[in-house]
Amino acid sequence: MSSRNPTHVKSSSTSDRRSTAHNHASSSRPRMPSMSAENEQQHSSTSHSRKQSTTVGGGERRTERREVRERETEIRRTRSPLKHSSESRVNARSRTEKSTRQADRAPASTATRKPQEEPQAPWEPQARLIPHTTAPLATRISIPPLASTAPINLQPEALSQLSLQDQETAIIEDLLFVFMGFEGQHIRFSDSYNPHDEKERLVGPQFRILPGLDPSLRDLTHSMLKMATHYIAVEACVEVLSREEYGAVNHALCAAVRQLLKDYLTLMAQLEHQMLTNSSFTLHVLNLHTKQTGHMLFQLYSTGLELLKANAILEDEDSEDSADNSDDLENILESLREGGNVQLTQKKICKGGSVLGLISRRLSSMSGDPAARTLLTTLLREASRPYMSMLNEWLHHGGIKDPHAEFLIKEQQSIKRERLDQDYTDEYWEKRYTIRDALVPPQLEGVKGKVLLAGKYLNVVRECGGVDISKVAQDVPTSFDDPRFLDNVNSAYAYANSSLFNLLLTTHALPARLRSLKHYFFLDRSDFFSYFLELGASELKKPARSVNTGKLQSLLDIVLRQPGSVAAEDPYKEDVKVEINDTGLTNWLMKIVTVTGMDQEAANSGTLSNYLTPATTAPVTDDSNIIGFQALVFDYAMPFPLSLVVSRVTLTRYQLLFRYLLSLRHLETSLVDCWGEQGKGAWKHRSKNPRIELWKRKAWTLRARMLCFVQQLLYYCTAEVIEPNWVSLMSRLNEEGKDDSKGKGRPGSHGEAPQVTRTVDELMQDHVDFLATCLKECMLTNSKLLRINNKIMSTCNMFATFTQSLSRYLITGDPDLCAQVNAAHANQAQSSNQPSKGPSGASHRHSKSGTQSFVYDPQRVDKMFDMLTKYEDNFARHLKILLDTLNYLAATETVVFLNLCARLSSAGEGGIIVSTPEGVFGA
Repeated sequence: MSSRNPTHVKSSSTSDRRSTAHNHASSSRPRMPSMSAENEQQHSSTSHSRKQSTTVGGGERRTERREVRERETEIRRTRSPLKHSSESRVNARSRTEKSTRQADRAPASTATRKPQEEPQAPWEPQARLIPHTTAPLATRISIPPLASTAPINLQPEALSQLSLQDQETAIIEDLLFVFMGFEGQHIRFSDSYNPHDEKERLVGPQFRILPGLDPSLRDLTHSMLKMATHYIAVEACVEVLSREEYGAVNHALCAAVRQLLKDYLTLMAQLEHQMLTNSSFTLHVLNLHTKQTGHMLFQLYSTGLELLKANAILEDEDSEDSADNSDDLENILESLREGGNVQLTQKKICKGGSVLGLISRRLSSMSGDPAARTLLTTLLREASRPYMSMLNEWLHHGGIKDPHAEFLIKEQQSIKRERLDQDYTDEYWEKRYTIRDALVPPQLEGVKGKVLLAGKYLNVVRECGGVDISKVAQDVPTSFDDPRFLDNVNSAYAYANSSLFNLLLTTHALPARLRSLKHYFFLDRSDFFSYFLELGASELKKPARSVNTGKLQSLLDIVLRQPGSVAAEDPYKEDVKVEINDTGLTNWLMKIVTVTGMDQEAANSGTLSNYLTPATTAPVTDDSNIIGFQALVFDYAMPFPLSLVVSRVTLTRYQLLFRYLLSLRHLETSLVDCWGEQGKGAWKHRSKNPRIELWKRKAWTLRARMLCFVQQLLYYCTAEVIEPNWVSLMSRLNEEGKDDSKGKGRPGSHGEAPQVTRTVDELMQDHVDFLATCLKECMLTNSKLLRINNKIMSTCNMFATFTQSLSRYLITGDPDLCAQVNAAHANQAQSSNQPSKGPSGASHRHSKSGTQSFVYDPQRVDKMFDMLTKYEDNFARHLKILLDTLNYLAATETVVFLNLCARLSSAGEGGIIVSTPEGVFGA
């Protein structure tokens, strides 16, 4: 008779109560195999004949447990070793009634002999409560002591002293304990196993069998102990992954595994019942009943190991970085804003979509195993339920309920829509909602773009009050294996896209807003703008730092409200503001086009978010003395959600085009004023010197060529670049409006989803492409063209400004004209002492000695030719370089430059410089 460890008896009674309390799992999930009715009926004929002996054995078991409880209540009393009831039960099955009565008296006789032995110190292991963790259902009772630490008097009888039948009975009972995670009397944990080490529990213990067991029983027992190892490891894995930081998907997976373990314990209860009531229940029968269960536990164990390795629990945590470092950065920034502590070390966590992807990949690899496929399908279905709940909330309400950061969409809460008016990057639209590529499950890999856009569109509509978030989406799929899964995504995407289109095009009148921008920034029907430049000319001629912006804003408001003006009927004229920019247009553009590295791709695609990046090259022009005409720029207040389409970056493109068109318009006005100056006064006098007449013709020709150049360039930019591209953009907008008016689908409806011909993102991209094309075809995105164009326009501007000086040179170079002007001055001086004005329009005062204001200089004509030749040379040379560059770019990049070359060639006529003995003339 072998003695039993009291703690094992307590564990047995506890496990009995625990196992009998379990119910069978529902038929909707795979169940652990249980004892079939056929197996229970196989030995029904022997149960009646063994009723008496079984009752005797059961009575011994109850008597033994009662004696254990009584002995535990005694303090510092010698305990008599408990006799194992299994031997009495075996004797009752094979012996006569006389042998049974002798077996019944055996414990009493042992009890009478035990007090005569030498007393030993009692073994009193204590159970204690473990502190709470973030896993609500984790075990709170301390781990029982190892059986190897029990006193000698509690150690079992050696297996070698038992018969083969007794060995099998003892091993069967030990296996039932071991299958539930406890040590048996003859089957114990290996000496190297430490149950207090979490990693060792997660890997699972190895067992050792005490010596003396028959080799045939030992081999079979060893093969069955793997299931016990897997069960203990799976139970520990469930407790670890149920912690809060591992997310809702892991929690749902652990709940599904718990249900399977509940079925497993139900099977253990049925096997114990068979052991107690069935005389033919052998170790081989136990092995057959646990085969299928062992296979399922192996699948759970393998899946758990993969999850633990993915979470860096069973390997070095420094081997790989976190799956999403941007989340850590966002959390750090939020902690700093709130004044909290910053946790810089973040371990890798496999959660959310990563868990679903791991299970999906394992399901794919195990598709040839029907049992494993059924098990993994169930785990995937149950684990995906919280993920699908987050997905439906995002698809149908545009919101994210993701406390554990495990959803495929990441929200940057620090980016608010209020910052759209200050930021020069499209952060709200491009960066507020992004995809976590590491957390995208395989089922959503093909539609992750639609998922992102659907929720992003609905989020904008929701912020404008267009989505009722109180309504719960009805009749939506709750798992990935639902056949309506993809239809749900497509339907929600179509509805969100149509809703945002309707909000932008109809509710907030996007086409009307764009037409308003065209009036103010592209000078379309700009009668008001010409009047504004006339009124503000005195202010705009000042240096930029001296310009009164408030005065210009008042003048603009007056002009915009002028009756009969195009702007007077514009309902959005209040949104136009006047600004003065200290940076010149050329330097501003050069900062954009000289961006290198990663930002070069953004610059080429029209993304001007990095225009504030300091340029690595020297400034092309000196912006310290620019005047108001060169620094004037309009700003426009765009409300949400239209600010998504016309963001600060997009508005910057409008401003660049506006400043370029304004510079051309201002230069054209200056050259026209120069034409008026050169058509009166000294220029109308016909000189006797043929060189002076030749010089005047050359000056008129140069001024005409410059004016032709500016007018042709202005016409090209407006009529051949902006207007055709604008018409194309508006035609596409009108098509979207017609498509949107055909009706919208509803989220959650699974009928025929509305067809999505174009998306809001495509609309935004069309708008960006329109502006990028205008900038490129207006020569504002090529650094070489910018430099050449700046030199030509600077030459034209200097020539227009120098016209008055040319008039004075003309007077002093012609003796007849000089005498005529001096005589006119003398007559005016006699009639009045006020300053007299010469034919040139410049004021000149007589000196006290009566000398004339203009003195004839014979060398002045040569100086006049030299000065005019410099202007001709600069203009002709730079114009030729420009035409050559445009021809090259027309062949390699943009064919539209051929039209500009054809137009500018008229300005280049006579631009070939020929040297003659009389001087330099234009051919």
